[in-house]
Amino acid sequence: MDSNGKTMETAIARLKAVVGTQGWLEGATDTQAYVEDWRRKWPGETPIVLRPATTDEVSQIVGICAGAGLALVPQSGNTSLVGGSGPREGAGDIVLSLNRMHAVRDVDAVNNTMTVEAGCILADVQAAAEQANRLYPLSLAAEGSCRIGGNLSTNAGGTNVLRYGNAREHVLGLEVVLADGRIWNGLRGLRKDNTGYDLKQLFLGSEGTLGIITAAVLKLWPRPRQTVTAWFGVPHAHAAVDVLNRAQAGTGGQVTGFEYMVADALSLAFENLPHNVSPLSGDHAACVLMEATSGQEGDGLRLAIEDILAAAMEEGLIEDAVIAESETQARSLWQIREDMPEAQVHMGGGLKHDVAVPVSRVADFLDQATRRVNELVPESLVIAFGHLGDGNIHFNQCAASRDQIDALLGREHEVNDAVESLAVSMGGSFSAEHGVGRLRMRQMALYKSDVERDLMLVMKQALDPANLMNPGKVITFEGNE
Repeated sequence: MDSNGKTMETAIARLKAVVGTQGWLEGATDTQAYVEDWRRKWPGETPIVLRPATTDEVSQIVGICAGAGLALVPQSGNTSLVGGSGPREGAGDIVLSLNRMHAVRDVDAVNNTMTVEAGCILADVQAAAEQANRLYPLSLAAEGSCRIGGNLSTNAGGTNVLRYGNAREHVLGLEVVLADGRIWNGLRGLRKDNTGYDLKQLFLGSEGTLGIITAAVLKLWPRPRQTVTAWFGVPHAHAAVDVLNRAQAGTGGQVTGFEYMVADALSLAFENLPHNVSPLSGDHAACVLMEATSGQEGDGLRLAIEDILAAAMEEGLIEDAVIAESETQARSLWQIREDMPEAQVHMGGGLKHDVAVPVSRVADFLDQATRRVNELVPESLVIAFGHLGDGNIHFNQCAASRDQIDALLGREHEVNDAVESLAVSMGGSFSAEHGVGRLRMRQMALYKSDVERDLMLVMKQALDPANLMNPGKVITFEGNE
């Protein structure tokens, strides 16, 4: 055994001692769920999966790995869509899973805050807030399996960004284990703390490349007393944007979700997943799922939404509309939207884009991007859907038939460049909510300015000079790649 192998063997023995017999997994069978990414696109392997139960154990693990020069991949729910949470193949990366750290440490209903550990499943965080008669608004299709540490490290978005903002806007304080093993305890539930740099923002959205988030103080909101969910057909995206602005003005900013879906995207959801049924009788170029909430009792919000929809229908902005009459009906409408990704899987493969542009440019982006893709791959279907209310559109492509999949995938870079360069030219982003991970490293070089990349590199070198924290993700860093 060479010296490197001896160092690895010694370090692993020490790591096992830190976490105890319940805190580690070895072997291909036991570690498979931790090395296989959500999209089955980036195969990985690890000598060991560590599952610490406390922040102190995380600190000891990081300290041992730093001393031995071993790379660590922090992992929560392993639901990344961009290859951001898995180990590399053949690199000896150690997976550090936080899924045993799932305690809700504190709920302060008066301060409207909750302190949770990174391994808490998002749905459990929502439920704990509800038990205190409060709302934690982050909502994602994967909320039953994704964990809050991953949500914060990727600055997750979801369906409620329009009103409540991205994940980083929900955070008042963090607890982070740094790359040298030290613990930064910034778990303060303060809305005002003007004492220097806002250090937590360094780690939110950094995808575990600067440090490991182990706990967070999250903001809570009052629970809504009225919820109105509407589904309506529109002739084009320009009409949808107009209705959004009217709804925001007419409700005093109480619109929480505004999801846009083109006809081909809806057809996939109805044809491939028969439990979904169109709530409208006619055909429409696109449909919108809108939800608004209010803290007031009564039916004032519903009446306001009815008036807004009726006026929009008179002007031809809306072609048909329904308002859910029960929570069950509202849930069925949301199910259609949430099933969009699964519906595309049935087509056998495709291209995916997670772009954002200013809301004022969304309609123009959809028009121009659709034309560009149709010119490049006329045999493909444009499956555009997503969070029009905050400018984030999932602009995907599926082959019109299975025998055309290879032709579509063969033009991946051309289609990616056409769609993403258009978004960037409109003041937008090539990654709105899924992150960079491994998938979008090429785009970081293409679209991020030299100044931006230099600043990110400076932070990486300062906080993780040995490049041991989730290497190969987000930013290129010489050594240990």
